[in-house]
Amino acid sequence: MKRAYFNCILLDGTEQMEPVAHKMVLVDGEKITAIVEDTAPCEGYEKVDLKGGYLMPGLINLHVHLAGNGKPSAKPRDNAALVRRILSNGLTRAVAYRLVCSYAKLELLGGVTTIRTVGGLADFDTRCRDDAAKGKILAPRILAANEGISVPGGHMAGSVAVAAHNNAEALAQLRRAGEQEVDLVKLMITGGVLDATQKGTPGELKMKPEMVRAVCDEAHRLGYPVAAHTESPEGVKVALENGVDSIEHGAKMDEETIRLYKERGAFVCTTISPALPYALFDPAISGASEKDQYNGRIVFDGVVESARTALANGIPVGLGNDVGCPYVTQYDFWRELCYFHKYCGVS
Repeated sequence: MKRAYFNCILLDGTEQMEPVAHKMVLVDGEKITAIVEDTAPCEGYEKVDLKGGYLMPGLINLHVHLAGNGKPSAKPRDNAALVRRILSNGLTRAVAYRLVCSYAKLELLGGVTTIRTVGGLADFDTRCRDDAAKGKILAPRILAANEGISVPGGHMAGSVAVAAHNNAEALAQLRRAGEQEVDLVKLMITGGVLDATQKGTPGELKMKPEMVRAVCDEAHRLGYPVAAHTESPEGVKVALENGVDSIEHGAKMDEETIRLYKERGAFVCTTISPALPYALFDPAISGASEKDQYNGRIVFDGVVESARTALANGIPVGLGNDVGCPYVTQYDFWRELCYFHKYCGVS
């Protein structure tokens, strides 16, 4: 079907874009064929009046966990035990998969047309990707990593990541991911805010450099890019030195880190949303302990400074909101753009 969208303010998605009025967008099926003046002839097109609204490309959320909805918990929860129960029988697995698909739909309804999942339940994310591509469910385009690779006691181990005790187990999980036809591989190299055991230790290095290297080498041989959860300067350097393609979250950079980014051709996926509640909310609202608030501030400042430094040095920056973390929902990716503007000075 051919449609002509008019009476809108157009944001075309180019780097130096400005809002433009009096344009009409011509669409044939799923393809944009032309952007013309709104006075141009459009015979054969169904005209759609957008009534002065904004028309823009769909958003891309580069850091998604489809296993959660972002609702904060009143008390600590054993996510690994919960996942074991969910995956223990067919009924609960089926219910969980339907929830995952519903969360993907919420991303789409929030204006996100492509998501990149970086840690999920079993093979649910690739299944969701394929069902969406076949038109069985309503969801964005999905680039899926399925379960990440962590270590015992590491970030998300046992929930949306598999705990590998050694290189052989890490490579075995990589092979399983390949059999599930993932689009990328996710490593959990450091800890995070909530799994830090002491004040001042978020982003503690958990995965040995040798394991990072082994997985990256094999993943690249198989054609997969590697994303890595890293929330400390040490973790970022270990990741880049051993072959990681994207740093998820980030940390403050020095000149050596900048050099490593450029030599590796890596990018940083900035995620301001997950640390912000712990860093800036009143603890009476967030429920954060003094430790979590202190560590949240370290990570928040590191993520923001990482993005600012990357932008100033020509290092590519993408955005994700780490949806599934407390206070980060599947329908509020727009907040990440607002935070990026507010805290990183991007227009």
